[in-house]
Amino acid sequence: MATTFNFELNGTANRAGKYVIMLRITQNRKHKRLKTSIELNRKSDWNPNAQKVRSSEPNYAKWNDALEKELENAKSKYRELKEEGLATADKIKHEITASEKSASFLAYARQRTEEIYNAGGIRNWKKYNGFCNKLEAYQTDKNGHFRDLTFAEITPAYLAKFEDYLHTLHNEREPEKMLHPNTIQVVLNIFRTLVKRAIEVEGLMKPDKNPFLTFKYKGVKTIKDKLDIEEIKKIESLELSEGSLIWNCRNYFLFSFYCAGIRVGDLIQLRWGNITSDSRICYEMGKNHKIRDLKLVSQARNILMYYYKEDAKPSDYIFPMLDSNAMWAKATTQEEKDVMPAELKKVLFSQISAKTALINKELKKIAALAGIDKKISFHVSRHSFAKVAKQKGVDNSKVKELLAHSSLKITEGYMGNFDTAENDKALENIFEDTKSNVDEATLLKQLQSLSPETLAALLAKVS
Repeated sequence: MATTFNFELNGTANRAGKYVIMLRITQNRKHKRLKTSIELNRKSDWNPNAQKVRSSEPNYAKWNDALEKELENAKSKYRELKEEGLATADKIKHEITASEKSASFLAYARQRTEEIYNAGGIRNWKKYNGFCNKLEAYQTDKNGHFRDLTFAEITPAYLAKFEDYLHTLHNEREPEKMLHPNTIQVVLNIFRTLVKRAIEVEGLMKPDKNPFLTFKYKGVKTIKDKLDIEEIKKIESLELSEGSLIWNCRNYFLFSFYCAGIRVGDLIQLRWGNITSDSRICYEMGKNHKIRDLKLVSQARNILMYYYKEDAKPSDYIFPMLDSNAMWAKATTQEEKDVMPAELKKVLFSQISAKTALINKELKKIAALAGIDKKISFHVSRHSFAKVAKQKGVDNSKVKELLAHSSLKITEGYMGNFDTAENDKALENIFEDTKSNVDEATLLKQLQSLSPETLAALLAKVS
């Protein structure tokens, strides 16, 4: 079974616009290809006949040396497997890939990030990609020289230094601010998840070498702004020009509030088919795939009337934010969205993110116009619903069901420490008791002064 090794240039550029040099393993005229570490800016920099990078590329000497080492590594793996009678192309590829993963944690993290992207987890892909960028920046010195990170180097001490580095970074959206401690926690949580997977799934680290067994980091507890019913009424009573952007954004916020806190991504994608003939709204949540089936209260129905048209189709979006004729709009159910190509999911995710930012910008204006000194975003509608529900005396477990939370603890987190009614009542009772004791003494003295006939008549009325 003849086995040959060659290099070839991938004719299609990757997302970074570069052309990857591939190692091709051929057995019985069948090919297996692996990405090498070398990427070219131009196709013309590759010499297919000589199997080398041309001198027109400034790094040609270093990169040709790297390719030579990768070729020798592949042949070495082949010789080892041949002695065991296991030298298939698939096995060679697996052994090379496994050794590459174990050598570089960052390469492993990048590969895992790409797997998440290909699986369609765009939201998580964005977080993981951000993590990889931060880690790569940390591993790059002031002169722009990158130093790779191996699994063996990830120790509690390394994590502590990386944490210190994260505290020096600025917030991308608000450059005048530093990274929030909870954002740092998210970054470190991704680091921990990758290490855990490398141990439990890939077998690239020994369990006792897990640095997160001793390294711990916690963010800070934040208090989410919530609106009470009076503040909701202030927003409702604002005189806004019908059909304007700010008018629409108010409608989106209030519709979410009156529908037990619909998340912004779900609201933007609501279609007329989600509204039933018996005045209910039924949809599958994108975040956890739970079905929400809610009665439309009159306030929510009134908002819908602004957007309803006689020729509306069930597949048309309710609110005018997404294009009903776009390619990704053909996926009307959550199941259909789940199997969309990753690139299409990314476009839809970007559209929703842009619309969310636009809504939140208008909500800040709405808060100022209503005289509300709170930081309002769309998600506040969800927290505000929980607050008003609690103030109305709705049981926590029922609020949990309405919000479609997976646990009561999450619901209680939404409610926060705003429910002071019980404390107020207890405080009033403390002082009312004292007053009550005085009143009882006075009343007893008054009763004793009454004649037996008057007292009997009074008791008859009470009974």
